[in-house]
Amino acid sequence: MPGPERADLKGEDFSTAILKQKHRPNRLIVDEALNEDSSIVSLPQNKTEELQLFRGDTVVLRGRKRRQTVCIVLTDDTCGDERIRMNRVTRNNLRVRLGDVISIHACPDIKYGKKIHVLPIDDTIEGLTGNLFDVFLKPYFLEAYRPVHKGDIFLVRGSMRAVEFKVVETDPSPHCIVAPDTVIYCEGEPIKREDEEENLNDVGYDDIGGCRKQLAQIKEMVELPLRHPGLFKAIGVKPPRGILLYGPAGTGKTLVARAVANETGAFFFLINVVFCLSGTGSRGQQIQQRRPDVPLPRHLLQLLREEPKALPGQPRDIVPPACPGPSPGPPPGGMCLEHLPRKASRTHPV
Repeated sequence: MPGPERADLKGEDFSTAILKQKHRPNRLIVDEALNEDSSIVSLPQNKTEELQLFRGDTVVLRGRKRRQTVCIVLTDDTCGDERIRMNRVTRNNLRVRLGDVISIHACPDIKYGKKIHVLPIDDTIEGLTGNLFDVFLKPYFLEAYRPVHKGDIFLVRGSMRAVEFKVVETDPSPHCIVAPDTVIYCEGEPIKREDEEENLNDVGYDDIGGCRKQLAQIKEMVELPLRHPGLFKAIGVKPPRGILLYGPAGTGKTLVARAVANETGAFFFLINVVFCLSGTGSRGQQIQQRRPDVPLPRHLLQLLREEPKALPGQPRDIVPPACPGPSPGPPPGGMCLEHLPRKASRTHPV
């Protein structure tokens, strides 16, 4: 057959084709900026002409983990081809580092903001007294027409200090331009640095080493239906309703699940079945103190029934949790361990 022979000659692995990124003119490599203004990014003149951008246009930048921000485009003859200059604050907003790739898109329909709400980061205002609006925010936004995006952090210098502010809310959302008639609210408790650092440490696809084939399959079965549900509806194929990641401990199953949730914007709930099924103390204390009402999926119950050693390394007995509700029967859509055979309840000796 000519198809496989051509694939073998090229040495291509089509199982990871979804991970390959095609060349697009709007995908640029991040480079260090020559100024500290977080509202400005610089492009070479030929790239602005190719993207049909003009000096002073507002653009949307998209980075990792579905992060995006808005900036003003300027030209820089010292900037290399296929590169974009941005400062450290903008890179942190996009969750990218030097050498990473971001995408740039024109944003001609951005509107003037009616009001925005900004709050300072707590560790940058320690020891400061006075009005933050008059000293920092008013000189920063006065007649500058700066674009802001909800969730972004920007740095303002004044009075020999540098204060970081976070855009909590914008009207209209999610981004707007701060005009002279835009109302700026800065009332509220400062934002804790620990909360921002937790957001910066979110796991993404770039944090996973290896597992390329597994990531490609997960992208096809999870990310593609979430981001483009119309594709499956158009061809009449139902997307998978769930996947099962299996493997030895420490191979990155939970890490992959967190990365998928962060990259797709989905919610992630970590439910450790071991803690739901195991307890501490004697059997009587376990039944009285720990009565988890967690209905288990049928495939997990089948696994426990056929493979009693499916949960290795348990130092205690598996305690049958009480069934939710007053009825003695199993809950709809699942079963409790109380309805399993008795021989499966004493898998591991004390």
